[in-house]
Amino acid sequence: MKYFIVTFGCQMNVHDSEKIAGILENMGYECCDTREEADIIVFNTCAIREGAEDRVFGNVGALKQQKKQNPNLIIVVCGCMTQKEATAKYIKETFPFVDIVIGTFNVTSLASYIGKIKEKQQKRMLELWEEGEIDESLPYSRTSGENAWINIMQGCNNFCTYCIVPYVRGREKSRQEENILKEIQELIACGKYKKFTLLGQNVNSYGKDLIPQVSFAKLLKDICALPGDFTISFMTSHPKDLTDEVIDVVAKEDKIEKYIHLPAQSGDNRILKLMNRKYTRESYLEIIKKIREKISNCRLTSDFIVGFPTENEEEFMRTYSLVKEVRFDNIFAFMYSPRENTVAASMDGQVDEEIKNQRVNKLLALNKQIQKEDNKK
Repeated sequence: MKYFIVTFGCQMNVHDSEKIAGILENMGYECCDTREEADIIVFNTCAIREGAEDRVFGNVGALKQQKKQNPNLIIVVCGCMTQKEATAKYIKETFPFVDIVIGTFNVTSLASYIGKIKEKQQKRMLELWEEGEIDESLPYSRTSGENAWINIMQGCNNFCTYCIVPYVRGREKSRQEENILKEIQELIACGKYKKFTLLGQNVNSYGKDLIPQVSFAKLLKDICALPGDFTISFMTSHPKDLTDEVIDVVAKEDKIEKYIHLPAQSGDNRILKLMNRKYTRESYLEIIKKIREKISNCRLTSDFIVGFPTENEEEFMRTYSLVKEVRFDNIFAFMYSPRENTVAASMDGQVDEEIKNQRVNKLLALNKQIQKEDNKK
């Protein structure tokens, strides 16, 4: 029996797919190279932008003929996109050949759902759970070479007005530090992994919900104290929570990569306030200054959203000037995409698509020019 997984979205989703692979391999399935070979095909979806959802619909729709030719093929759609009840129901109604539609919180029970389908207990199923506790018992089939993804927390409490993550990933829940350290120790002992990438929607918030609290800086120091030849990186940081202590630890510890991804999203204070980012352009630049003073060789990257509702040309140019001033090693720039149930989706002043396209291209061209100049140096 063979499986094939299609992953959309961020590193968290990549790691979730490793969890799905672990579940399937425990059931006796083997990974295969093409969809045509598979007995089970899983789509692990992303809901951050509309384009990601459109790609999912296109990929799922393309399997209609394959399912017709092989009625025993099991098709699963799961992840952030399907945690939205309306989207999950749309998939079930539009693609009647899909067998299982589940959200982010019940992937842990995937084996049970597959068993019911195979034993003909149910023909099709749609089931979405509310968020629960972190399950430490699930296996992983790791797929990223010498790098091992390590979830240190799940969910987000920030409720940026453009972002759907708190609605599909739930509130922030931190793993117990002892469980994280145990996982890394086991991976070090097996000798295969040389890098550990710590994952969370906002890693700087790690440990605030634990009793007693554990800071992200302490977690970093405790991981670095483990014996072994390895490096650590982490993503993603939120500027409002990146403390001086974390910057100091990154500067001091040789095992931590000198790299920080710090999403700015905008360079204009009015837009940042509308986004509910809880920092200003000035405070963001102050953080950048501290990083560069304490970690002279630190690589800095960032995310930006252009065309947020009501953003005018002058406000976009403040974002442009921020990129020009900081000279990031790289940026990821996206056109604002309304997400259902978020505050920004119902705001007046939605920006024309053509204007958003012009702005994102202008920002990316600036980034390319900066990279070209820095490469010459």
